[in-house]
Amino acid sequence: MSDDVRELRVEGARKRDAGRGIARLPGHVQSDLGILSGDPVLIEGGNLTVAKVWPGDDDGDVIRIDADTRASADVTIGETVTVQRASVEDATSIVLQPADEHANESASTEGLRRRLVDRLVRPGKRIRIQGYGAYIVTETSPTNSVRVTQSTTVTLRPEIADVESATPDGEDRNQPAAESDTGITYEDIGGLDDELDQVREMIELPLSEPELFTRLGIDPPKGVLLYGPPGTGKTLIARAVANEVDAYFDTISGPEIVSKYKGESEERLREAFEEAEANAPAILFVDEIDSIAGARDDDADMENRVVAQLLTLMDGLEGRDEVIVIGATNRVDAVDPALRRGGRFDREIEIGVPDETGRREILDVHTREMPLGEDVNLDRIAARTHGFVGADVASLAREAGMSALRRDPEDLRVVRADFEAAMASVEPSAMREYVAESPTETFDDVGGLDDVKERLREAVEWPLSYGPLFEAAATDPPAGVLLYGPPGTGKTLLARAIAGESGVNFISVAGPEILDRYVGESEGAIRDLFERARQTAPTIVFFDEIDAIAAARGDTHEVTERVVSQLLAELDAVADHPSLIVLAATNRKDALDPALLRPGRLEQHIEVPTPDKAARKEILEVHTADRPLADDVDLDALAAETAGFSGADLASVLRVASMRAIREVAADIDPAEAVERADDVMITADHIEQAMAELSDSR
Repeated sequence: MSDDVRELRVEGARKRDAGRGIARLPGHVQSDLGILSGDPVLIEGGNLTVAKVWPGDDDGDVIRIDADTRASADVTIGETVTVQRASVEDATSIVLQPADEHANESASTEGLRRRLVDRLVRPGKRIRIQGYGAYIVTETSPTNSVRVTQSTTVTLRPEIADVESATPDGEDRNQPAAESDTGITYEDIGGLDDELDQVREMIELPLSEPELFTRLGIDPPKGVLLYGPPGTGKTLIARAVANEVDAYFDTISGPEIVSKYKGESEERLREAFEEAEANAPAILFVDEIDSIAGARDDDADMENRVVAQLLTLMDGLEGRDEVIVIGATNRVDAVDPALRRGGRFDREIEIGVPDETGRREILDVHTREMPLGEDVNLDRIAARTHGFVGADVASLAREAGMSALRRDPEDLRVVRADFEAAMASVEPSAMREYVAESPTETFDDVGGLDDVKERLREAVEWPLSYGPLFEAAATDPPAGVLLYGPPGTGKTLLARAIAGESGVNFISVAGPEILDRYVGESEGAIRDLFERARQTAPTIVFFDEIDAIAAARGDTHEVTERVVSQLLAELDAVADHPSLIVLAATNRKDALDPALLRPGRLEQHIEVPTPDKAARKEILEVHTADRPLADDVDLDALAAETAGFSGADLASVLRVASMRAIREVAADIDPAEAVERADDVMITADHIEQAMAELSDSR
């Protein structure tokens, strides 16, 4: 191979690069080829195509190109292409034709030209234009590689393009059947690179090179089961893989299969499999598979027959059939076990809730065509959206765009305020079953308790922030923390504050909420709670009044004993998940089951005592920071007078005193005068003394 040509491995484009017609090359490859950023290059796989070079950050011999450029070069991810410097002329004219029936065949040619200015094209090149669809360049003048300019004439012919005839020199190119062009590419999927690699491994080779399995003497995979919460991208992955591997794609929606007539559901399944085999290579996607393939029982005749038919059809698939079945469900445990074995669904892949890096990628996907204001920080938005799945992030971007439209239809720019408005209206679907929060409280809102705060930081913040240090010391962080002490000392506030300090999700569960009179329901609630917390980590799970559900076994009801056993099992599993922290609070530590308090479970016990004088002074300062105090209020003296008061007691004293101050002003005015007389409200020492006397009488 000559010095001016390099062979490179194809990888997917960055999410924001999709549809821009660029090729990212490592710096050493650019140097070897003598090209600079912005220069054109010819990319040759099964076909020739052209792209504009941008710098990449890969170390190896890699070229990153999007799905349209891959399709134009007739290559897929993992294959190799040759790359060389190209020369292009300005185009006087180009002709476009729709790549499929989804493209707008009557689009404005002026609008198309504006979107294509400075793009490099050549006959046979596939281009996707946001809001218009995918098109094929069928003619250029001059012929071969050209650059679209402001003066280029764009002609749109309405007929769907015949790609083979559009490609120079009659080069052969396999054009996907209309059924396979799902319009979804790998660049449209953010935060799921590892999962996507697993799916590709199970699907691409069996469909593109089935002979490899014959040579190895093994059967190729027949099916992949994707499971995870709704909105995480299971359907999106199936459609993207079908589009990329040039395969026939058909979707079976589980509920649509079901029919009230005997035998009709099975017939619909058989027809779908026969159609896939006739159009192989094919991917058959069964969405919501749990609705037609639930665990069989004696009382569900129709469901049992459908499951049996599906088992038979999957067993009937042979490697030479080149048909892969993808199932998707958010209730994987409901799927009949007979389907979840080798030879049917050979691999189960969890499509989980994305982490911060994943959410940043998803934001890139959904904002790449959005005119963002300079004050929009996508990193910050990604950090604030714990528990958001891909569908939630898409909804967030859409709501931000709608906010911009309502705010100023003329100057369409999406600014930070639009995203803030969207954040208030979009709820993370991964957390809807529980009251999930991102608390705003911090340790500044907690008076005193400096030793307790420091121990909580070490137990909760350090494992999240200093993971490598724990690994270096070969030390596991505490699996759980128990806060104990008298009522009103601030245990719940501390739990919320450490979540606010750490910036993680916070799930608060009051012990009595877990209990249910039906057998198995309480244990199921515990399992679901921890499963959802694992999916949305980093998360703090806080059990308030844990003594209500975890009292010593042998002295309690059978339901409570089963809940304790389930809780112990879940706590044992928490040790393997460093981003999941369990906090619990009680004022009856001696009532808890001893097994709960041993090392590896709620192993760190932190007492939250009744505050001393110095702590009471700090608590009073926190609660009076925004209150209008008269000059005769002495917080030092008040701290000395309130020995034995808890933090809650002090807050109550100030609240009652505030109400007395409000009452004095409100008694002499009409409601309409409230704004004008607001400055007259003043909390005096006398109000506080009366409030203390009132509280003492009620204790």
